Amino acid sequence: MTFPVVGMVGGGQLARMTHEAGIPLGLRFKLLSDTPQDSAAQVVSDVVIGDYRDLDTLRDFARGCDVITFDHEHVPIEHLRALEADGIPVRPGPDALVHAQDKGVMRARLSGLGVPCPRHRVVTDPADAAAFAAEVGGFPVVLKTVRGGYDGKGVWVVRSEAEAEPPFRAGVPVLAEEKVDFVRELAANIVRSPHGQAVAYPVVESRQVDGVCDTVIAPAPGLSDELAGEAQQLALRIAAELGVVGHLAVELFETADGRILVNELAMRPHNSGHWTQDGSITSQFANHVRAVLDLPLGDPRPRAPWTVMCNVLGGDYPDMYTAYLHCMARDPQLKIHMYGKDVKPGRKVGHVNTYGDDLDEVLERARHAAGYLRGTITE
Repeated sequence: MTFPVVGMVGGGQLARMTHEAGIPLGLRFKLLSDTPQDSAAQVVSDVVIGDYRDLDTLRDFARGCDVITFDHEHVPIEHLRALEADGIPVRPGPDALVHAQDKGVMRARLSGLGVPCPRHRVVTDPADAAAFAAEVGGFPVVLKTVRGGYDGKGVWVVRSEAEAEPPFRAGVPVLAEEKVDFVRELAANIVRSPHGQAVAYPVVESRQVDGVCDTVIAPAPGLSDELAGEAQQLALRIAAELGVVGHLAVELFETADGRILVNELAMRPHNSGHWTQDGSITSQFANHVRAVLDLPLGDPRPRAPWTVMCNVLGGDYPDMYTAYLHCMARDPQLKIHMYGKDVKPGRKVGHVNTYGDDLDEVLERARHAAGYLRGTITE
Protein backbone atom coordinates (compact mmCIF):
# COMPACT_ATOMS: atom_id res chain seq x y z
CA MET A 1 0.00 0.00 0.00
CA THR A 2 1.22 3.47 -0.84
CA PHE A 3 0.47 5.94 1.94
CA PRO A 4 -0.32 9.59 1.07
CA VAL A 5 2.34 12.25 0.65
CA VAL A 6 1.62 15.46 2.59
CA GLY A 7 3.28 18.55 1.13
CA MET A 8 4.06 21.09 3.86
CA VAL A 9 4.90 24.66 2.83
CA GLY A 10 7.12 26.26 5.47
CA GLY A 11 9.89 24.75 7.56
CA GLY A 12 9.22 26.10 11.05
CA GLN A 13 8.43 24.31 14.30
CA LEU A 14 4.78 23.79 13.37
CA ALA A 15 5.87 21.76 10.34
CA ARG A 16 8.36 19.87 12.52
CA MET A 17 5.69 18.86 15.02
CA THR A 18 3.10 18.07 12.33
CA HIS A 19 5.63 15.76 10.68
CA GLU A 20 6.20 14.05 14.03
CA ALA A 21 2.46 13.45 14.39
CA GLY A 22 2.27 11.89 10.93
CA ILE A 23 5.03 9.33 11.53
CA PRO A 24 2.86 6.81 13.46
CA LEU A 25 0.25 7.06 10.69
CA GLY A 26 2.79 5.92 8.09
CA LEU A 27 2.49 9.17 6.15
CA ARG A 28 5.21 10.60 3.98
CA PHE A 29 6.08 14.28 4.23
CA LYS A 30 7.59 16.56 1.62
CA LEU A 31 8.77 19.95 2.86
CA LEU A 32 9.27 23.28 1.09
CA SER A 33 11.70 25.13 3.33
CA ASP A 34 13.56 28.44 3.09
CA THR A 35 16.86 26.97 4.30
CA PRO A 36 18.29 23.54 5.28
CA GLN A 37 18.66 24.84 8.84
CA ASP A 38 14.94 25.47 9.37
CA SER A 39 13.34 23.59 12.24
CA ALA A 40 11.46 21.02 10.16
CA ALA A 41 14.18 20.70 7.51
CA GLN A 42 16.39 19.14 10.18
CA VAL A 43 14.06 16.14 10.60
CA VAL A 44 12.08 15.66 7.36
CA SER A 45 13.86 13.42 4.83
CA ASP A 46 12.33 14.90 1.65
CA VAL A 47 13.17 18.62 1.65
CA VAL A 48 13.00 21.11 -1.20
CA ILE A 49 14.80 24.40 -0.59
CA GLY A 50 13.02 27.23 -2.34
CA ASP A 51 10.91 30.38 -2.20
CA TYR A 52 7.20 29.78 -1.56
CA ARG A 53 6.47 33.13 -3.25
CA ASP A 54 7.63 31.75 -6.61
CA LEU A 55 4.83 29.95 -8.48
CA ASP A 56 7.13 27.70 -10.52
CA THR A 57 8.85 26.56 -7.32
CA LEU A 58 5.47 25.80 -5.74
CA ARG A 59 4.30 23.85 -8.78
CA ASP A 60 7.49 21.79 -8.92
CA PHE A 61 7.22 21.09 -5.19
CA ALA A 62 3.56 20.05 -5.42
CA ARG A 63 4.22 17.31 -7.97
CA GLY A 64 3.80 13.96 -6.27
CA CYS A 65 1.97 15.42 -3.25
CA ASP A 66 -1.52 14.21 -2.42
CA VAL A 67 -2.35 17.39 -0.51
CA ILE A 68 -0.70 20.73 0.25
CA THR A 69 -0.92 22.34 3.68
CA PHE A 70 0.97 25.06 5.54
CA ASP A 71 3.26 25.97 8.40
CA HIS A 72 2.32 29.64 7.90
CA GLU A 73 -0.34 31.74 6.13
CA HIS A 74 1.87 33.76 3.79
CA VAL A 75 1.68 31.91 0.45
CA PRO A 76 0.14 34.25 -2.18
CA ILE A 77 -3.52 33.44 -2.71
CA GLU A 78 -3.18 33.59 -6.50
CA HIS A 79 -0.51 30.87 -6.33
CA LEU A 80 -2.82 28.64 -4.34
CA ARG A 81 -5.57 29.13 -6.89
CA ALA A 82 -3.10 28.08 -9.59
CA LEU A 83 -2.29 24.88 -7.68
CA GLU A 84 -5.99 24.11 -7.35
CA ALA A 85 -6.41 24.69 -11.09
CA ASP A 86 -3.64 22.12 -11.57
CA GLY A 87 -5.80 19.62 -9.65
CA ILE A 88 -3.80 19.66 -6.40
CA PRO A 89 -5.83 19.74 -3.15
CA VAL A 90 -4.87 22.78 -1.07
CA ARG A 91 -6.05 22.69 2.56
CA PRO A 92 -7.05 25.12 3.84
CA GLY A 93 -7.98 26.51 0.44
CA PRO A 94 -7.34 30.08 -0.71
CA ASP A 95 -10.93 31.22 -0.12
CA ALA A 96 -10.53 30.33 3.56
CA LEU A 97 -6.87 31.21 4.03
CA VAL A 98 -7.30 34.80 2.88
CA HIS A 99 -9.15 35.48 6.15
CA ALA A 100 -6.02 34.55 8.11
CA GLN A 101 -3.76 36.51 5.74
CA ASP A 102 -5.65 39.78 5.66
CA LYS A 103 -7.09 41.23 8.86
CA GLY A 104 -9.25 43.69 6.93
CA VAL A 105 -10.86 40.90 4.92
CA MET A 106 -11.29 38.84 8.09
CA ARG A 107 -12.99 41.66 10.02
CA ALA A 108 -15.34 42.46 7.14
CA ARG A 109 -16.39 38.83 6.68
CA LEU A 110 -16.85 38.10 10.38
CA SER A 111 -18.86 41.27 10.87
CA GLY A 112 -21.05 40.27 7.94
CA LEU A 113 -21.69 36.94 9.65
CA GLY A 114 -22.68 38.65 12.89
CA VAL A 115 -19.61 37.37 14.75
CA PRO A 116 -18.81 39.55 17.79
CA CYS A 117 -15.65 41.59 17.12
CA PRO A 118 -14.07 44.79 18.46
CA ARG A 119 -15.24 47.95 16.70
CA HIS A 120 -12.93 48.55 13.76
CA ARG A 121 -12.32 50.00 10.31
CA VAL A 122 -9.48 50.39 7.84
CA VAL A 123 -7.84 53.83 8.18
CA THR A 124 -5.79 55.76 5.64
CA ASP A 125 -3.44 57.96 7.70
CA PRO A 126 -2.80 59.20 11.27
CA ALA A 127 -5.57 61.79 11.01
CA ASP A 128 -8.03 59.09 9.99
CA ALA A 129 -6.83 56.98 12.92
CA ALA A 130 -7.54 59.92 15.22
CA ALA A 131 -11.01 60.26 13.71
CA PHE A 132 -11.62 56.56 14.39
CA ALA A 133 -10.46 57.03 17.97
CA ALA A 134 -13.04 59.79 18.40
CA GLU A 135 -15.72 57.44 17.02
CA VAL A 136 -15.00 54.78 19.67
CA GLY A 137 -14.57 57.06 22.68
CA GLY A 138 -11.01 58.30 22.27
CA PHE A 139 -7.47 57.04 22.47
CA PRO A 140 -5.87 54.59 23.02
CA VAL A 141 -6.71 52.47 19.99
CA VAL A 142 -4.98 49.51 18.38
CA LEU A 143 -3.49 49.79 14.89
CA LYS A 144 -2.55 46.68 12.90
CA THR A 145 -1.01 46.21 9.48
CA VAL A 146 -3.57 44.07 7.68
CA ARG A 147 -0.91 41.58 6.54
CA GLY A 148 2.21 40.02 7.99
CA GLY A 149 1.90 40.64 11.72
CA TYR A 150 2.49 37.95 14.37
CA ASP A 151 3.71 37.65 17.98
CA GLY A 152 3.08 41.34 18.58
CA LYS A 153 4.80 42.46 15.36
CA GLY A 154 2.73 44.75 13.16
CA VAL A 155 0.58 45.79 16.13
CA TRP A 156 0.69 49.16 17.89
CA VAL A 157 -1.26 50.57 20.83
CA VAL A 158 -1.36 54.31 20.10
CA ARG A 159 -2.39 57.10 22.44
CA SER A 160 -2.30 60.09 20.09
CA GLU A 161 -2.33 61.06 16.44
CA ALA A 162 1.45 61.55 16.56
CA GLU A 163 1.96 58.02 17.86
CA ALA A 164 -0.13 56.71 14.95
CA GLU A 165 2.49 57.47 12.31
CA PRO A 166 4.74 54.31 12.41
CA PRO A 167 2.14 51.75 11.21
CA PHE A 168 1.66 53.66 7.94
CA ARG A 169 5.36 53.58 7.01
CA ALA A 170 5.12 49.98 5.78
CA GLY A 171 2.97 51.10 2.86
CA VAL A 172 0.21 48.55 3.48
CA PRO A 173 -3.37 49.16 4.68
CA VAL A 174 -3.83 49.67 8.40
CA LEU A 175 -6.74 48.37 10.47
CA ALA A 176 -7.84 50.38 13.49
CA GLU A 177 -9.60 48.64 16.36
CA GLU A 178 -10.96 49.79 19.67
CA LYS A 179 -8.75 48.81 22.60
CA VAL A 180 -10.87 46.21 24.36
CA ASP A 181 -10.95 46.29 28.14
CA PHE A 182 -10.70 42.52 28.48
CA VAL A 183 -10.12 40.46 31.60
CA ARG A 184 -8.16 37.72 29.84
CA GLU A 185 -7.42 36.13 26.47
CA LEU A 186 -8.93 32.80 25.47
CA ALA A 187 -8.47 30.51 22.48
CA ALA A 188 -10.90 28.06 20.93
CA ASN A 189 -9.16 25.41 18.82
CA ILE A 190 -11.13 23.24 16.43
CA VAL A 191 -10.32 20.93 13.51
CA ARG A 192 -12.57 20.42 10.48
CA SER A 193 -12.33 17.92 7.63
CA PRO A 194 -13.45 18.41 3.99
CA HIS A 195 -16.66 16.43 4.47
CA GLY A 196 -17.61 18.55 7.47
CA GLN A 197 -16.64 16.41 10.46
CA ALA A 198 -15.29 18.67 13.20
CA VAL A 199 -13.94 18.36 16.73
CA ALA A 200 -13.44 21.02 19.39
CA TYR A 201 -10.74 21.11 22.06
CA PRO A 202 -11.34 22.60 25.51
CA VAL A 203 -11.20 26.40 25.50
CA VAL A 204 -7.90 27.59 26.96
CA GLU A 205 -6.58 30.70 28.67
CA SER A 206 -3.63 32.27 26.87
CA ARG A 207 -1.32 34.58 28.82
CA GLN A 208 0.85 37.00 26.84
CA VAL A 209 4.09 38.77 27.77
CA ASP A 210 5.19 41.64 25.49
CA GLY A 211 2.79 40.45 22.81
CA VAL A 212 4.15 36.89 22.79
CA CYS A 213 2.30 33.86 24.15
CA ASP A 214 3.95 32.86 27.43
CA THR A 215 1.57 30.38 29.10
CA VAL A 216 -1.50 28.39 28.06
CA ILE A 217 -3.78 26.75 30.64
CA ALA A 218 -6.17 24.00 29.55
CA PRO A 219 -9.00 24.27 30.28
CA ALA A 220 -9.36 27.99 31.02
CA PRO A 221 -9.72 28.25 34.83
CA GLY A 222 -13.10 29.44 36.06
CA LEU A 223 -14.66 29.63 32.61
CA SER A 224 -18.36 28.79 32.80
CA ASP A 225 -19.64 25.84 30.82
CA GLU A 226 -22.01 28.24 29.04
CA LEU A 227 -19.28 30.61 27.85
CA ALA A 228 -16.94 27.73 26.97
CA GLY A 229 -19.66 26.16 24.86
CA GLU A 230 -20.39 29.51 23.22
CA ALA A 231 -16.71 29.90 22.28
CA GLN A 232 -16.51 26.37 20.84
CA GLN A 233 -19.72 26.81 18.85
CA LEU A 234 -18.48 30.16 17.56
CA ALA A 235 -15.21 28.60 16.35
CA LEU A 236 -17.06 25.71 14.70
CA ARG A 237 -19.43 28.15 12.96
CA ILE A 238 -16.56 30.31 11.69
CA ALA A 239 -14.80 27.23 10.32
CA ALA A 240 -17.94 26.08 8.51
CA GLU A 241 -18.82 29.53 7.14
CA LEU A 242 -15.28 30.17 5.84
CA GLY A 243 -14.78 26.63 4.56
CA VAL A 244 -11.75 25.94 6.73
CA VAL A 245 -10.14 22.51 6.36
CA GLY A 246 -7.60 21.59 9.03
CA HIS A 247 -6.89 23.31 12.31
CA LEU A 248 -8.43 26.68 13.19
CA ALA A 249 -7.46 28.71 16.23
CA VAL A 250 -9.86 31.49 17.20
CA GLU A 251 -8.20 33.89 19.62
CA LEU A 252 -10.73 35.62 21.85
CA PHE A 253 -11.10 38.40 24.39
CA GLU A 254 -13.22 37.70 27.46
CA THR A 255 -14.72 40.95 28.73
CA ALA A 256 -15.67 41.92 32.26
CA ASP A 257 -19.38 41.70 31.41
CA GLY A 258 -19.08 38.06 30.34
CA ARG A 259 -18.87 38.46 26.56
CA ILE A 260 -16.38 37.07 24.07
CA LEU A 261 -14.97 38.96 21.09
CA VAL A 262 -12.90 37.51 18.25
CA ASN A 263 -9.37 38.90 18.16
CA GLU A 264 -7.48 36.85 15.55
CA LEU A 265 -7.76 33.72 13.38
CA ALA A 266 -5.01 31.22 12.55
CA MET A 267 -5.59 28.42 10.02
CA ARG A 268 -2.83 26.01 11.02
CA PRO A 269 -1.67 24.38 14.23
CA HIS A 270 -1.29 27.12 16.80
CA ASN A 271 0.72 27.95 19.90
CA SER A 272 -2.45 27.88 22.00
CA GLY A 273 -2.86 24.21 21.02
CA HIS A 274 0.65 22.95 21.81
CA TRP A 275 -0.63 21.59 25.13
CA THR A 276 -2.56 18.94 23.17
CA GLN A 277 0.67 17.08 22.31
CA ASP A 278 0.74 15.62 25.81
CA GLY A 279 -2.59 16.72 27.26
CA SER A 280 -5.13 15.40 24.73
CA ILE A 281 -5.98 11.97 23.40
CA THR A 282 -5.33 13.31 19.88
CA SER A 283 -3.10 16.35 19.40
CA GLN A 284 -3.86 19.33 17.20
CA PHE A 285 -1.03 18.23 14.90
CA ALA A 286 -2.38 14.69 14.44
CA ASN A 287 -5.89 15.98 13.83
CA HIS A 288 -4.66 18.58 11.35
CA VAL A 289 -2.99 15.82 9.32
CA ARG A 290 -6.12 13.69 9.53
CA ALA A 291 -8.29 16.59 8.42
CA VAL A 292 -6.28 17.62 5.36
CA LEU A 293 -6.29 13.97 4.22
CA ASP A 294 -10.02 13.64 5.02
CA LEU A 295 -9.37 10.86 7.51
CA PRO A 296 -11.68 10.33 10.52
CA LEU A 297 -10.74 12.80 13.23
CA GLY A 298 -9.37 11.74 16.60
CA ASP A 299 -10.73 12.28 20.09
CA PRO A 300 -9.81 15.80 21.36
CA ARG A 301 -10.64 15.19 25.02
CA PRO A 302 -7.97 15.95 27.67
CA ARG A 303 -6.04 13.19 29.43
CA ALA A 304 -5.78 15.04 32.77
CA PRO A 305 -7.83 17.67 34.62
CA TRP A 306 -5.17 20.34 33.92
CA THR A 307 -2.45 20.81 31.33
CA VAL A 308 -0.11 23.82 31.17
CA MET A 309 2.11 24.83 28.26
CA CYS A 310 4.91 27.36 28.72
CA ASN A 311 6.97 28.67 25.83
CA VAL A 312 10.74 28.52 26.14
CA LEU A 313 12.16 31.77 24.84
CA GLY A 314 15.81 32.40 24.10
CA GLY A 315 17.76 34.46 26.59
CA ASP A 316 21.39 34.98 27.54
CA TYR A 317 21.91 31.28 28.26
CA PRO A 318 22.61 29.64 24.88
CA ASP A 319 23.36 26.07 25.99
CA MET A 320 19.91 24.77 26.90
CA TYR A 321 20.93 21.14 26.52
CA THR A 322 22.87 21.15 29.78
CA ALA A 323 19.72 22.41 31.56
CA TYR A 324 17.88 19.19 30.64
CA LEU A 325 19.55 17.26 33.46
CA HIS A 326 18.08 19.50 36.14
CA CYS A 327 14.63 19.73 34.56
CA MET A 328 14.26 16.03 33.87
CA ALA A 329 15.58 15.00 37.28
CA ARG A 330 13.35 17.50 39.08
CA ASP A 331 10.18 16.50 37.21
CA PRO A 332 10.17 13.05 35.53
CA GLN A 333 6.66 13.75 34.11
CA LEU A 334 7.80 16.94 32.36
CA LYS A 335 7.49 16.95 28.56
CA ILE A 336 10.09 19.07 26.74
CA HIS A 337 9.72 19.99 23.06
CA MET A 338 12.66 21.77 21.42
CA TYR A 339 12.65 23.16 17.89
CA GLY A 340 16.30 22.85 16.84
CA LYS A 341 16.69 26.63 16.59
CA ASP A 342 19.68 28.76 17.46
CA VAL A 343 19.06 30.55 20.73
CA LYS A 344 18.38 34.26 20.33
CA PRO A 345 16.90 36.61 22.96
CA GLY A 346 13.10 36.51 22.81
CA ARG A 347 12.95 33.81 20.12
CA LYS A 348 10.64 30.83 20.59
CA VAL A 349 12.99 27.86 20.74
CA GLY A 350 10.75 25.28 22.43
CA HIS A 351 7.99 24.68 24.92
CA VAL A 352 7.24 22.49 27.92
CA ASN A 353 4.03 20.71 28.90
CA THR A 354 2.97 19.61 32.36
CA TYR A 355 -0.26 17.99 33.49
CA GLY A 356 -1.94 16.74 36.65
CA ASP A 357 -4.79 17.15 39.13
CA ASP A 358 -3.72 20.35 40.92
CA LEU A 359 -3.54 23.51 38.79
CA ASP A 360 -1.17 25.44 41.08
CA GLU A 361 1.31 22.56 41.11
CA VAL A 362 1.04 21.97 37.35
CA LEU A 363 1.54 25.69 36.66
CA GLU A 364 4.58 25.91 38.95
CA ARG A 365 6.23 22.91 37.30
CA ALA A 366 5.81 24.36 33.81
CA ARG A 367 7.01 27.82 34.76
CA HIS A 368 10.04 26.46 36.60
CA ALA A 369 11.11 24.28 33.67
CA ALA A 370 10.64 27.05 31.08
CA GLY A 371 12.49 29.52 33.28
CA TYR A 372 15.35 27.13 33.99
CA LEU A 373 15.79 26.26 30.31
CA ARG A 374 15.89 29.98 29.51
CA GLY A 375 18.28 30.74 32.35
CA THR A 376 16.03 33.08 34.35
CA ILE A 377 15.68 30.47 37.11
CA THR A 378 18.90 28.92 38.44
CA GLU A 379 17.72 26.58 41.22
